[in-house]
Amino acid sequence: MNDDEAGGEWSLPRLIEFLRQYGILLAFLLLAAGLAASAPHFLTWINLLNTLESGAIYGIVAVALTILLILGQFDFSAGATFVLAGIVAAKIQPAVGNWPSLLAGLVVGLLVGAFNGSAISLLRINSFVATLATSLIVVGIGIRVTGGFQLYIADPAFGTLGNAKLLEVDLFVWIFLGLSSLAAFVLSQAQFGRWLLASGDAPEAARLLGINVGKVRTLAFIFSGAAAGLAGVILVSRTGTAIAGDGLGNVLFPAFAAVVIGGTSIAGGRGAIWRTLVGIFFLELVRNGFNLLEVDSSYQSILEGAVILLAVAADSLGRR
Repeated sequence: MNDDEAGGEWSLPRLIEFLRQYGILLAFLLLAAGLAASAPHFLTWINLLNTLESGAIYGIVAVALTILLILGQFDFSAGATFVLAGIVAAKIQPAVGNWPSLLAGLVVGLLVGAFNGSAISLLRINSFVATLATSLIVVGIGIRVTGGFQLYIADPAFGTLGNAKLLEVDLFVWIFLGLSSLAAFVLSQAQFGRWLLASGDAPEAARLLGINVGKVRTLAFIFSGAAAGLAGVILVSRTGTAIAGDGLGNVLFPAFAAVVIGGTSIAGGRGAIWRTLVGIFFLELVRNGFNLLEVDSSYQSILEGAVILLAVAADSLGRR
């Protein structure tokens, strides 16, 4: 084999790895440039801020799902936990007040996460199956608490968390950015982040190195539940209403799509928070662009599904 043939042999794997690493970033930049050129209102401050706000709530869940996917785990109950946290906050608000009720909703999410983590780590149940079962339980609890009716909160002060602004930006956007920064720091700089990556890439090897993989997984699920609870109380504070549901379409699916599109491997061991942020912004630019250009929304789902398939395919080929 001559040098040219050897170079050609290596070019495809390098190209695949490059696309896996930076493909979504290139796609995001191209999409942003295309929208800026074709939609006059795209680069306005109001439009960009609305785009950021639209992705911030499910983005909180996406940050936690990133950690879990790096571990090779998945939390199917995050959507239902998100809904139940809002229900609990709305239900007990008349009795305990605004902030205690919101805190209670957050604690509910944390407890669901602790339940998932304990079941998966101690009983060695597959995370998809375990959290699917938990999701069904949580949805049932939500229906029992609400009686199938929508809950309303009349106190305007209850909406502070979801509607207050800081420097002309909604407070929950700052919470999302702060949580993302904290998770990125832990993942890239802290020892626990190295444990996460090692436990996701090679769990048995991580155990031989003295890492308590079960504890790492439990903590990751607690974080996932707490993040879902936080997002849930933010939404109920923002809207002043709560109703039972599974949270799949409006929270879990877009959060999972953002993580996968960003390039975090579903097989575990590889991923980054910045990738998820790019995935969130990419999805929101697609939705925003379709609205600005008045394109049929059915094409949006087709495009998002195609991008997810490409992202998973690139990850699979990169591992090969």
